[in-house]
Amino acid sequence: MPPAGFPLIGLQEIQAARAAIRGVAANTPCLRSLVFSTELGGDTYFKYETLQPTGSFKVRGAYNKIRSLSASEVAKGVITASAGNHAQGVALAARLVGAPATVVMPVITPLVKIASTERLGGRVVLAGESFDDAYDEAMRRCRAEGLTFVHPFDDPQVIAGQGTIGLEVLEQVPQAGAVVVPVGGGGLIAGIATAIKETRPAVRVYGVQTEAAPALAESFRAGRLVERAGERSVADGIAVKRPGDLPFAHIQRYVDAIETVGEEQIRAAVVDLLEMGKTVAEGAAAAVLAALRAERFPGLRGGSAVLILSGANIDVHLLSRIIERSLVEHHRLARFRTHVTDRPGALADLLRGIAEAGGNVVRIQHDRVFKHAGFWEAEVLVTLETRNEEHVEELQRTLARQGFDVERLD
Repeated sequence: MPPAGFPLIGLQEIQAARAAIRGVAANTPCLRSLVFSTELGGDTYFKYETLQPTGSFKVRGAYNKIRSLSASEVAKGVITASAGNHAQGVALAARLVGAPATVVMPVITPLVKIASTERLGGRVVLAGESFDDAYDEAMRRCRAEGLTFVHPFDDPQVIAGQGTIGLEVLEQVPQAGAVVVPVGGGGLIAGIATAIKETRPAVRVYGVQTEAAPALAESFRAGRLVERAGERSVADGIAVKRPGDLPFAHIQRYVDAIETVGEEQIRAAVVDLLEMGKTVAEGAAAAVLAALRAERFPGLRGGSAVLILSGANIDVHLLSRIIERSLVEHHRLARFRTHVTDRPGALADLLRGIAEAGGNVVRIQHDRVFKHAGFWEAEVLVTLETRNEEHVEELQRTLARQGFDVERLD
């Protein structure tokens, strides 16, 4: 942690970082979304940090830090703790300067982030259930092995590197009235807010955090750092128990508000960014869209807002679960239980009724033994693709008219 009175970074450090990372980190596009602008009633832009070489913004700060190390520090190597995205940034940056890199991650880190870090040359160590557990192990190894620790957010050069996003946003969307940033440890929003407020103070800077891990939001409201043990979250990249001291100092000076959104809202945003926005976004990135939909910042409606899509490194198994859960929640998957007479053709009659109502069978189970039905009946469990709630009700009515007693299970 920085010592008391550690000076804040300013615009000069961010501009220097921009020159240093050029050619390593991409100047990512910032594009207006027609579909979400229409939905939200304003001009909504997305800053696609998902298109960085490592799939997230973290490469900016990691490279800005590691490129400044001395030759002896490079030779000894670097170590960090990460939920996944910072790990890839450190691995790539270390490879570019020739430094060995060790990355400590929680055991629940998505496989895609572990595999990507290893492909970039990082040595991955899994330790603990949370970022904070991984951090403790990384610090122990750092002291024991004489390595240089590259903090994921509580470091001036890391913050300056992330701040380069703010400079790009102001150039790409000069009319922007607000920038909305996912927050966990605070390094990303600290850098962006510094760049924006020192260049164009009227632009508002907002942070978004998951309700499952609200430490930074609670710290902002309390006016002091609050440590809060979080729950497991689909927004694993921003699930941090204690924000950084240095980022929080910047946040107190430059950030206008920090709010939280629920896990269900984040899951819905992940799916809609994929389906409507044609963009793969991890939970942390999707939180910013969830916040606008929930009107966490009411003054944004009708204005121009830039949403920072911080990363795309979501595990495919988690994405699959999120999609399927969303389909159920939006009545695009439905499950029924009914009974048919135990005779040839009875199941076909049921399927014809489903087809007449436009249902598409995904899964079916026909059980004559382990069931809650009469001796001459079979229990049928069927999962269907449906259009919406009205379609599900139409299916129930159609089957009822044909004599099937349908119990809805979703």
